[in-house]
Amino acid sequence: MNTRELADYVMEQLDELEDVRRIPMMGGWLFYYKDRIFGGIYDGGRLMIKITDASRKYMPEAEPEEPYAGAKPMFPALIADDKENFRKMVEEMWRELPAPKKKTPKRKSPAVI
Repeated sequence: MNTRELADYVMEQLDELEDVRRIPMMGGWLFYYKDRIFGGIYDGGRLMIKITDASRKYMPEAEPEEPYAGAKPMFPALIADDKENFRKMVEEMWRELPAPKKKTPKRKSPAVI
């Protein structure tokens, strides 16, 4: 399965949740739930999930791995095929994930006369 097919599959598995979106990022994909990143598809087409109490609860056998060299470890998505538990995990993770950073408006350059 290529990364696009895997991204489509993840979206199908989470189709009962509102506010799930994906964006392409450097050959992979990032997944958001209510504007908070919960995981992504990284090197080698691996679906990885952020490590939180909820992801530990739903995937107790998961071992942390680097999604790419030098990155913060994440869990492989071991329950992605279990639609109900995958959805529940993502919902529970939301409360534990950091809110998006506020974007500061760019300063306008002074007019040159």
